[in-house]
Amino acid sequence: MLIVLMILLVSALIGVLYLLSLIGARKHPELSELIAYHYAHRGLHESKLHIPENSLRAFRLAVEKGYGAELDVHLSKDGRLVVMHDESLKRTANVDKNICDCTAEELDGMHLEFTDEKIPYLEEVLPLFEGKTPLIIELKPFRGNHAALARKTCAMLRQYPNLKFCMESFDPRALFWLRRNQPKIIRGQLSCNFLKDRHNLNPVAAFILTNLMTNFLTLPHFAAYQFEDRSQISLRLCKKLWGVQEFDWTIRCIEDAETAVHDGAVIIFEHCQPK
Repeated sequence: MLIVLMILLVSALIGVLYLLSLIGARKHPELSELIAYHYAHRGLHESKLHIPENSLRAFRLAVEKGYGAELDVHLSKDGRLVVMHDESLKRTANVDKNICDCTAEELDGMHLEFTDEKIPYLEEVLPLFEGKTPLIIELKPFRGNHAALARKTCAMLRQYPNLKFCMESFDPRALFWLRRNQPKIIRGQLSCNFLKDRHNLNPVAAFILTNLMTNFLTLPHFAAYQFEDRSQISLRLCKKLWGVQEFDWTIRCIEDAETAVHDGAVIIFEHCQPK
């Protein structure tokens, strides 16, 4: 009987700790301004129209259509803030190098998807949105540069006081840096079901990140979750118990957009134009 009681107590304790691990920050007063928009994933890009992802043209089109945009930021070898999704330049610029191994001079000689569009820097993108529509800025740390990337990005953002934005990352270390050093910035934990595709994560890390179990360290204001995986119980509990806002990525048809919006999620979309 004592053994059964101990098992029940331990199980209850584990359950409580699990629920506490999902905790988020109190609702940010400026979050309501951001949830009023839909966000074009990497700008309003379309390869068939020769508008590359994360290009200045794609971002201009997003603003013209009244959308916010999501973009990705990396650090170059010489400390420039580069707007690009992949760390590797192979897919988007046909150069077999990583951004962190390139200087700005090298990057300036590259083009996106065989077009005339150059790889943009963050300081080129922010003025397009300041005073207009908001941005979701994803920090893409590489080789342990999460603190340096977060610090330089925040320093750049301070130069644009009329810009509406939030920041997100898959890497909890970047969000923890934001919580400790820039707590007033709206921050969000990116996630998906890493148990299906671990992306080189070990099984323990995949389980923890899938289930948002670093929230107690980062206290995110929102959770940006892959749309196809949004039924995960941890996301549901995170919203229900702690009031964390849901963002859904990447929406690729109007029907999915309507479903997500009906359920109260903010949508990050591409290849469609939701109303």
